[in-house]
Amino acid sequence: MGIPLSPRPAQVIDLEVMRQRLHAKRRLVRLAPELDGLEMLYHLASDPDTLYGMPLLAWGLRDDGEVVGLVPWMEALTPCHQLDDPEYGHFVGFRDPETEEIFTHPPEHKQYELEHAAAYFDYEETDASTLIQQLPDTQGTHALCMDEDGQPWQLKQVFGWRLYSDGQVEALLVDENKVESTPVLPGDACLYPGHSRHRMVYFFQRVIANRIKDEDPTTLEALALMVAR
Repeated sequence: MGIPLSPRPAQVIDLEVMRQRLHAKRRLVRLAPELDGLEMLYHLASDPDTLYGMPLLAWGLRDDGEVVGLVPWMEALTPCHQLDDPEYGHFVGFRDPETEEIFTHPPEHKQYELEHAAAYFDYEETDASTLIQQLPDTQGTHALCMDEDGQPWQLKQVFGWRLYSDGQVEALLVDENKVESTPVLPGDACLYPGHSRHRMVYFFQRVIANRIKDEDPTTLEALALMVAR
């Protein structure tokens, strides 16, 4: 017995267009700094019963209305729930160290803050990527910068973060030769987006950065393995 034909014409689905639309819905449109000490919790596959805490840098609102916690992780300012690496960490939830409350969804006050700010700063879309927001770095984040093979690493402090209209977030690093006044603040001409000048950029918390500066053997060994990977 034959299968009746649908009167509707067949449609060709462009997968690349679908990917672009999905990406557009998930792009970041607004950032809000985390100033109350809330943390991200994660565990390692080698020790799943132990939870580790990492201070949240900011919260981000996506174009589809989702709010995500953000931490400097590996090579980017990363949504917490995307951390799913058996070696470096798997996201568990958020924690308020003052009350010791653990929760899995962003707090409502950050949702409201981001939604109202995004509605107030409603930028017109353009074909070219434009700067829409800058945040100072409040955690002493450092970036390990690498250029061509064989050149020495550079460990630089992150002074801030820039959000662009395409949803990309770039760390602001300082060009020491262009510093005209101190302290360096977001907006100063001596700052530049990290990936605009360096082939690879890895982010570290202040504690780890100080161990690298002090040439701690264990830290340097782990760093070499990470870079090789």
